[in-house]
Amino acid sequence: MADLEKFRSDTRSWLEANAPKSMFGARGGALEGVWGGKKAVYQDPDRKLWLDIMAEKGWTSPTWPTEYGGGGLSRDEAKILAQEMRGLKLPAPLVGFGLTMIGPTLLQYGNEEQKKEHLPRVCRGEIRWCQGYSEPDAGSDLAALQCKAVDDGDHFVITGTKVWTSYADLSDWIFSLVRSDPSVKKQAGITFILIDMESPGVTVRPIQLISGASPFCETYFENVRVPKANVVGKINGGWTVAKALLGHERTMIADTFGGGAGGRRKTLAEHARRYLPSVEGKLSDPVIRDEIARIELDARAFALTVQRTRDGAKAGHKPGPESSLFKVYGTELNMRRQELMVRIAGPQALGWEGEGFEEDELSLTRDWLRSRGNALEGGSSEIQRNIIAKRVLGLPD
Repeated sequence: MADLEKFRSDTRSWLEANAPKSMFGARGGALEGVWGGKKAVYQDPDRKLWLDIMAEKGWTSPTWPTEYGGGGLSRDEAKILAQEMRGLKLPAPLVGFGLTMIGPTLLQYGNEEQKKEHLPRVCRGEIRWCQGYSEPDAGSDLAALQCKAVDDGDHFVITGTKVWTSYADLSDWIFSLVRSDPSVKKQAGITFILIDMESPGVTVRPIQLISGASPFCETYFENVRVPKANVVGKINGGWTVAKALLGHERTMIADTFGGGAGGRRKTLAEHARRYLPSVEGKLSDPVIRDEIARIELDARAFALTVQRTRDGAKAGHKPGPESSLFKVYGTELNMRRQELMVRIAGPQALGWEGEGFEEDELSLTRDWLRSRGNALEGGSSEIQRNIIAKRVLGLPD
């Protein structure tokens, strides 16, 4: 304990001395901030400086081994670092799928060459990653994917389409599932492979959503040559790798929209005081008070539950079916929150553009619409409940 208290004191002093002054109080949500990559655009020079300072320290990925660009911290040390950053309201220096999805997967399944090539660049924010799983006819039934990989010596030649590829237009690399053996049952003929988005034959087209903004894209592969050295795990053994990565993804989604949401976000109570009558700071409507309390308490309890699993992951435990529980609860908690915010704001939540609305009011309906998609992406709530029924509750098919 004495060593940990010294680590806490040293960490706080180091952060106070090295973080750019503009970063104090700039903390955002779980996926707010710098995503890095070759196409990155920084809000201000201090964001890039903060990334470089923390990457040099290894604290963009504090628990990863130092030989791969991480900080080599223990679980307890990483927890202290996170606590001190929250206390100082410092933003994460780097966010994105490299840290939350493909990085942990490579640590588990990647070979030494792949780890040395990709993980340090993830830690330094040099490469941004996206995910190539879903296809036009293979979403919830992911194992039905048809993007084909034809054997050509030291390479695969890949042809097909991926859809709902978040931020593909801003990404440098994509981790993808391809059909490498169509002669065997669905799950057995899939390979997990890493593809450079600058490869000839890769095309990206953004998808618009009803909310008016979208991170989603369609990604087309037309005779794209990819070295077999980029296969993670075994050829035709990608389903095992894919499931492990889905565990990381679902925990990330839950963390973003439930357990880890927050940052500079207004509380529901603050939002309600803006639109509803109150007496000495207390909302007059007891029903709204009750609904706010329920959501905020649920969010706090959920955050603690997710934190326990996050601590377990840092201790080396692999994500299991509990990630499906988190995904369902986290996204539906976010939908409850967005629904209540729209109800509280009343007519002021109906603005789309133009005069008569504050800037943050114009996002209320858009955020409400966007939240509906959270229950679909990363595996729909219906699919997650099937997984929970089989793998958690042990119910028959």
